[in-house]
Amino acid sequence: MKRTIIHTSAAIALLLGIAACTQDEAGFLSEGAEGTPIVFTATGLNPAATVTVGTRAPADGNWTGVQSVAVLMDGTVKTYNVTPSTVNLTSATLTSTDPYYWTNHNDITVTAWWPYTAGETTPPAVKVKANQSAQKDFEGSDLIVADGQTVTYGSPTLRFTHHTALVTIVLTDYTEGVASVRLTGLSTENGNPDKITPYDKGSNTYTALVAPQSVAAGTAFITCTFTNGKTFVYKMKNATDWQAGGEYTYTVSLAAAKDLGYTIESDGSYTVTSADGLMNVAELVNGGKTDINITLDKNIDLTGKGWTPIGTSFDNSYKGTFDGGGHTITGLAVTTNDQFVGLFGYLNRVGMVKNVVMEGIQITSNHMFGCTGGVVGYSWGTIENCSVSGSVSGTDCVGGVVGSQKAGSIIGCSSSATVKGKHYVGGVAGEKWGTMTACYATGNVTLEIASQKNNFGGGVVGLNGGSRVLACYATGNVTSTGSSTGNVHIGGLFGDSYTTVTACYWKNNKEQGIGYNKVGTDTEVTKVDGTDVTWQKAVDAMNTALQNAGSEWRYELTGALPTLRKQ
Repeated sequence: MKRTIIHTSAAIALLLGIAACTQDEAGFLSEGAEGTPIVFTATGLNPAATVTVGTRAPADGNWTGVQSVAVLMDGTVKTYNVTPSTVNLTSATLTSTDPYYWTNHNDITVTAWWPYTAGETTPPAVKVKANQSAQKDFEGSDLIVADGQTVTYGSPTLRFTHHTALVTIVLTDYTEGVASVRLTGLSTENGNPDKITPYDKGSNTYTALVAPQSVAAGTAFITCTFTNGKTFVYKMKNATDWQAGGEYTYTVSLAAAKDLGYTIESDGSYTVTSADGLMNVAELVNGGKTDINITLDKNIDLTGKGWTPIGTSFDNSYKGTFDGGGHTITGLAVTTNDQFVGLFGYLNRVGMVKNVVMEGIQITSNHMFGCTGGVVGYSWGTIENCSVSGSVSGTDCVGGVVGSQKAGSIIGCSSSATVKGKHYVGGVAGEKWGTMTACYATGNVTLEIASQKNNFGGGVVGLNGGSRVLACYATGNVTSTGSSTGNVHIGGLFGDSYTTVTACYWKNNKEQGIGYNKVGTDTEVTKVDGTDVTWQKAVDAMNTALQNAGSEWRYELTGALPTLRKQ
């Protein structure tokens, strides 16, 4: 009987042992463990920036700022609070006041995400903020997800990855103050913004979170606006894909965004605001942009600047319209062996220069066949309402306003510059073949007579050929040096004249207005003697001639000498 009892007890113990073993193998928790809250360890946000998808730096480099995450298990979403590790900020502990509980040792499937909006049952699509300039809005644009991860009882770890891409912009090589930086041309899928204002991290570094997307080559995706109002646009050089979790850094040199001294208007014209701007547009023209229209917006001081004329040859002759706007260019100084010298070197037939005041110029050309003028060296186009002071010196064709006018017209121009040259020399033009209307010169003219050459010097024009001259006058003395075996013709107005001259006057050291006049040419040239012929009479006669010719220009006598105005 006693043996039977022993056997029964052993059997019961054996059965209990078998039951316990079966329970453990089935994954059931041991006594006291059942009902333990699930506490997760969150990892995956590495502050060391890499190009490996899923391991880039988070918005703030760690878990700081992430207060809670949504955790999805078995169709239920609960909120878990985030406690960043004090040792490793890439790790955090996730706990909840309403946690999930362990019921056995079996693996579980968990999805978690941040940020979380009440009512969400799955992670949302990426939707970033348009204005990420504030740190909270930058960080709040991120989306981190641990998607469908297997969690084991002994290691309840969730590895989060970013569903956004991080774009960083580093600006270099600029001196102007930056007013704003924006990412532009972005995809608007899922309601994302097409423009983003990034977060300024300091040290010329800007960063933004964007939705994953493809960016085509040539996309204007970075726009920088400066405090001076100018804008610089950076285009994507090569097509790229911004992937979830990826970090993409662009170092943008803004050397080209430095103030060039001009702006390009909507119609393609150039507005010049500084001496450097004028030099830069000259370089553009000489580089092939010969037909651009240029307007001065301010007075320009070229003192100390090495000047290269706008349009240096026929190949890059200026074909646009240059409008000085009545502004003054001072300090242009150049000594060169170039052939075509002035503010402009070579003006094309369709080119125009107007409304320019040149003060204190010092121009010298030593080219054997040089054409030198204060405004234009060699012109086939139109020069209107330009004035010059200073000095102009050259060789072949030298004039206060234009060295050689081969065609076109000179209208309403004046010069007080001293002019010196060797062949064709005049106060306004060295030689003229186009029309000249309402122009005058008050500066002295010196003809440096060259041996074995024909030499012509005049108060207005050295060699006057081609089309008419209307209502012009000169007061500067015309003198000469040297001698020649060729012809030497000097006049108070013109050295040689082969065309019609109407209502023109002079008052200088010459007794004759024209050194040589072609026989049969109709000329109206008169010396102002102050008695029979006064400047008032000269003004009246010149204005009558201008009116009869339909010109808008008129003289007025408010001081010692007549000045011009356009009606």
